[in-house]
Amino acid sequence: MKFIQILFFLLVCSPICQAQQDLSSTNKKAIRLFNEGLKSYQSKMNNEAYGLLKAAVTEDPTFFEAQIALADLCLDMEKYSESRNYFEGAAKIRADKFPPMYYRWAQADFASAEYSSAIVHCNKYLSFTKIQEQTKKKAERLLRNAQFAEQAVLNPVKFKPENLGPEINSKYSEYHPSITVDDQIIVFTRMRPSDELTDNGGSQVEEDFFTSVRKDGKWLPCISVGPPLNSHGNEGAHCLSPDGRFIFFTGCERPGGFGRCDIYVSETRGKKWSEPTNLGEGVNGPSWEAQPTVSADGREIIFVSKREGGKGMSDLWCSRKQANGSWGAAFNLGDSLNTDMEEFGPFLHPDGKTLYFSSAGHPGMGQRDFFISRKGQNGKWQKPINLGYPINTNGDETHMIISADGKKAYFSADREGGYGLRDIYSFDINPEIQPFAVTFMKGKVFNKKSDAKLAARFEIIDLFTKQIMAASSSDPISGEFLLSLPAGSSYALNVSAPGFLFFSENYTLEKELKPTDIFEVDIPLQPIEAGESIVLKNIFFATGSAELEAISQTELEKLLEFLNKNPSLKIEISGHTDDVGNEQLNLKLSQARAEAVKSYLVEKGIVPDRLTAKGYGKSKPIAPNTSDATRKLNRRTEFTVLSK
Repeated sequence: MKFIQILFFLLVCSPICQAQQDLSSTNKKAIRLFNEGLKSYQSKMNNEAYGLLKAAVTEDPTFFEAQIALADLCLDMEKYSESRNYFEGAAKIRADKFPPMYYRWAQADFASAEYSSAIVHCNKYLSFTKIQEQTKKKAERLLRNAQFAEQAVLNPVKFKPENLGPEINSKYSEYHPSITVDDQIIVFTRMRPSDELTDNGGSQVEEDFFTSVRKDGKWLPCISVGPPLNSHGNEGAHCLSPDGRFIFFTGCERPGGFGRCDIYVSETRGKKWSEPTNLGEGVNGPSWEAQPTVSADGREIIFVSKREGGKGMSDLWCSRKQANGSWGAAFNLGDSLNTDMEEFGPFLHPDGKTLYFSSAGHPGMGQRDFFISRKGQNGKWQKPINLGYPINTNGDETHMIISADGKKAYFSADREGGYGLRDIYSFDINPEIQPFAVTFMKGKVFNKKSDAKLAARFEIIDLFTKQIMAASSSDPISGEFLLSLPAGSSYALNVSAPGFLFFSENYTLEKELKPTDIFEVDIPLQPIEAGESIVLKNIFFATGSAELEAISQTELEKLLEFLNKNPSLKIEISGHTDDVGNEQLNLKLSQARAEAVKSYLVEKGIVPDRLTAKGYGKSKPIAPNTSDATRKLNRRTEFTVLSK
């Protein structure tokens, strides 16, 4: 209970207490003004209460109770400088009469960015022995924040935000941006005035999604995404999948929902979004779920919930996609991230290892600050780090996203010089709080025979950890796809579609990405027909040996999966070498390598008579044997369809 409310209860609501109360003033006019001021406050007439209490203090400057009531009211009215002055005046009258005033005084100090004074007054309050336990915890949190803020202001981080311009921002509020992995499409929420179609409980505003495309480095004028994604109610607090094909968002008071606000998903086909579907009771419950962020492989969703079993007012929760496509039971992300206060606005970077979010519970600059957490070797999220001042202020920072290359951040704020209320800004992010760099691959997939665009499944798999790093599917209408590629490892690309031979490729990316590490490729898929072949580009052998290297397992498992899905298929597995070395030895080596692949598949349950192993040595080159690069192409393993 605020101190001014305590005073009202003691002096106005209870005649017994009023009779016993020993006020510090004997000035009848000051006491009358004071009592009238408390009544006005109780009636929520703050301006009137402010005038009456100020008059009481003017009438009697030594009126202790009027001083602290006015100080407390000024704090509520965000008149922080005045609040501090009146608390100081009260302390000069009776320094130890009312200990709680030091906590509220510290709040006024903190809101005024007077962090040293806030530390002094927090410590003063905590020095008293008879204080409420709940307020004691709040004072301890405020003390930690003040100590952090004092040092943060002395050591500011680089921060130069740029407004995204009138193509994105308007006279209304824009917030919650989300962007594709190639940094070319942005979707955000705009709060616009309601119209005659708005079905939002009589609200005067409505939240809708808007989108823009970047062309020649500049954002084009944004447009509404339209129905069925936008409805006559509120849509917001969303995220795009890295490929831009799925949008996960918060919808409230929708028919068939599990609670007041649930998380929904919609898929784009060509230029149209599908009818949104509820993610189900694994994610949604009877409370409130919002602000999703999805991993690059599409298998994990992190979101905010106020459900039972949390650590505080709102927590970060996680759900994983099951084999049947449903979302599993959500679990709390634990004490390292969640506090007894609010956690908001998670953003999981496409690297899968870096999480940004807002928190009011970890030490920071104010109401909610931006934090970064990295996933440790044990798969657990580590202790969050505050992004620093002036990225964080004593205001409310709630949602930020980072580009795939890790160099640019996007956030929304109400700042001077903007186009309206809240605008969307970007800034160059400091190296120490950057995620691990991610680049992308984009293009189209099509039928090699007919040129028809195809819906195909894509997976990027780390050859060393065998972990799926990114997963997506091409648009069934346009055939377009977009995939994230993390830096610092070697990857297998697998593309598959029913009725077609799968496509494989491999990529190696250094930890430091180069501007040229962007891949734009079109992928032709060959219909399954007798005589058609593909190169298995992720099968590797030790030099001069038929021993399969461990990193070949990913490709071998994909070949196994393909054969199991096409049980009548018979194939020839062929080995090939370059022209270096003895011809007979090369022929023998190529045969042994083909046999090694066959043996792996047989051990995994493929009937032997479906497989033929054949070594061709150097006899079937696919490139001139004129350089190391072209000879590498000729050293390969293929399979050819013998019969369907």
